[in-house]
Amino acid sequence: MTDASARSAATFDHTYDVVVVGSGGAGFATALGAADEGLSVLLLEGSAKWGGSTAMSGGGMWLPDNPLMRRAGVGDSREEALTYLEATVGDTGRATSRERKEAFVDGVEDFVTTAERHGMVFARSTDYPDYYPELPGGKIGRAIEVKPLNAKTIGGWWKTINAPAGMPIKTDDVWLLGRAWSTPAGFVRGAQFVFRALGGVVRGQRLVGIGAGLATSFLRAVVLNNHVPLWLNSPLEELLITDGRVVGVRTTRDGQSVTVGANRGVMLAGGGFDHNTEWRRKYHGIDGSPSGNPANLGRPIELAQQAGAALELMDDAWWGGSIAATPGHDPSFIVGERSLPYSIIVDAHGDRFANESESYVDLGHHMLEHDKDGPYWMIADARHARRYLRTFALDPKNNKAMREAGIMAKGRTLAELAGRIGIDPARLQETVDRFNGFARSGVDGDFGRGNSAYDRYYGDPTVHPNACLGPLEKGPFTAYKVVIGDLGTKGGVVTDPDGRALREDGTVIDGLYAAGNNSASVMGRTYPGPGSTIGPAVVFGMRAARHMARSRA
Repeated sequence: MTDASARSAATFDHTYDVVVVGSGGAGFATALGAADEGLSVLLLEGSAKWGGSTAMSGGGMWLPDNPLMRRAGVGDSREEALTYLEATVGDTGRATSRERKEAFVDGVEDFVTTAERHGMVFARSTDYPDYYPELPGGKIGRAIEVKPLNAKTIGGWWKTINAPAGMPIKTDDVWLLGRAWSTPAGFVRGAQFVFRALGGVVRGQRLVGIGAGLATSFLRAVVLNNHVPLWLNSPLEELLITDGRVVGVRTTRDGQSVTVGANRGVMLAGGGFDHNTEWRRKYHGIDGSPSGNPANLGRPIELAQQAGAALELMDDAWWGGSIAATPGHDPSFIVGERSLPYSIIVDAHGDRFANESESYVDLGHHMLEHDKDGPYWMIADARHARRYLRTFALDPKNNKAMREAGIMAKGRTLAELAGRIGIDPARLQETVDRFNGFARSGVDGDFGRGNSAYDRYYGDPTVHPNACLGPLEKGPFTAYKVVIGDLGTKGGVVTDPDGRALREDGTVIDGLYAAGNNSASVMGRTYPGPGSTIGPAVVFGMRAARHMARSRA
C-alpha cells in the first residue's frame, strides 16, 4: 500500500477508468460491465495463464429467477429465490446480509442479458437441482452455462488458458455420462456427446464447454470484441492510495515496475488463498488439498486488509472430498462418484459418518468436524468400477501410481481390503452389513442417503429401491483414500451490495471493489445450488462495474 497523495494522473505509467485484478469469472464480468458502460478497462493476470479457477471448473452459474427460466416458462420468482437463500444461507455475518442477498438475486437479469448482448450464448442446466430442493423455495434447473463454442475463435489466446483440456461437454452431461454404459439414458447422452465432439472435428472446430468454455466465451466478449487489454504475468504489487481513496495499482510487467491509474475504481477478483499453505494452516488448521488455480495465494486479500478492509469467512472454503493426490498430480475432487450405488465412505476406524451423496460443501464440513486428520476411504465393490465412469480412475499410469502410494488398494474380500488399509476387518464388515441392510430396504436409517432429489440426481435409477444405495457384496473390493479437498477458499473482503470494500466500521473504501473468492461469499457457509461460486462472482462483478460507471472520476 502506498500513500500516493502527491501523485497526479500524469505520473501514472498508464491510466484507465477501471483496473481489474484477476481473469476469472468475477474479473471478466466486471470488465464486461465496464466496457458495456463505455469505460476503459485493463485486466491484470498475475500468472502466465488466464481464466483463473473458472477455466478449471464445471462452468455452471447458479442464477435463480434468470431470464432463460422465464423464456422456458419455468416457474421461479424473486420471492422464492430469497426464501430459499434465507432457508439455506441464513445470516452468518455481514457478507450474508439480506441486502446482499437481494442484490445478488436482483443482479441476475442484468448480467445474463448484458452478456448475451455481447455475444455470450447460454443454456439451462435443466435437470440439475438446487442442493436442498426440498427446502422452501427450492427448485430444479436454476443453473445456466455457456453452450459449447469453438475455441479457435480466440486464436493464440487458447494456448495460455488455465484449463487442462477442452471438450464440448456441458454440466448437465456429467450426471448421465457417469453411467453411460449402465443405463439407457446414460448411453444416449454418451452418444450425443460423441457426435457433438465428432461434429466439431469434422467442421474443423475445437469445441469447448464447462469452465473452459465459459472462460473462452468471456475472453471473446471482453478482450476480442471490446478490445480490453489483458496483461499476463502482471501480479498486483501495491494498491495506490490518495486521501484514503484507491486511485490505482502497482504491478510488474516484463520484469519492470509499472503504475496504473484507475479513475473509477480497482476491482480485486484474483481468487482466494487456497494454495497458500501458511494461510491454510492459520485459518483452516490444515494444509489443504485444493483443486483450484495454483496461482491463488491471497495477495489481493492481504493488500485489501492493509488498506483497511474488513475480512470475513476466512476460516471457510468451498469444501468437498477429494481422492488424494499422487506425486505430480492434483487431488481429484469427487462429486457424482459418491452418489453412485455399491460404495460408501468410511473414516479411519471403518465407520460411516455422513451421507455420502450430500452436497460437497456439507461433506467437507462433516469431514472437518469428524476428524481433520483422517484418513477417509471410499470403499466400493466390483460393480462400482464395472458400471460407472469414475473420473479419478481413467488414467492407467495414475492408477498404478495410486497403488504404489497407498492411495488405492484392492482385496478379494472385505477382510483382505481392510488389512491393506489399516482398518479392523470386523468393524468394517459390521459397517458394510448395516449399510447393505439399508440398501435392500431402500432407506438409509443412519444418514438419509438418497432421500433428497439432489442425492438421486447422481444416482442410478436402474438400482432399486434407492438409486443411491447398492449393497457391497461382490469382490474384488477397492478402497480409495479420500482427503478434505476444496474448490477454493470462501473468505475475503467484506463488500456492500455493489461490491465496494468496507472497513470494520462499515464505511466504504472509495475506489476499491472485490468479487469472487477475493470477497467474503454471500453464500455464507453453505452451497445452495450448482454454480454457487461463479454465480455470485459474475453478478457482483457486473454490479460493481455499474456502480463505477455511476461514480464520478
